[in-house]
Amino acid sequence: MRDKTQANSAAPGDRLIRAGAVVFFLGAVATVVTVAPLLLGTTPFPTFMFGLSMLMGVGFLIAGAGVFRSAADGRRQARGAAR
Repeated sequence: MRDKTQANSAAPGDRLIRAGAVVFFLGAVATVVTVAPLLLGTTPFPTFMFGLSMLMGVGFLIAGAGVFRSAADGRRQARGAAR
């Protein structure tokens, strides 16, 4: 039995995973920008920049939600195929 999904079709959690990766990357850049002045001995950035560093965790959670959504869809499809 062939799978009817195309190779380039997006699974339910793919958009969440991509969005999470983008948010994680932005948080990583914010972390590097925030920590660099501390290591270089210059004036540190304002406190809100440290808050932007938290985007790494938010992105990780968004991507994790996408993985769980994709796994749940895979289980749902497997149950449907078994019946």
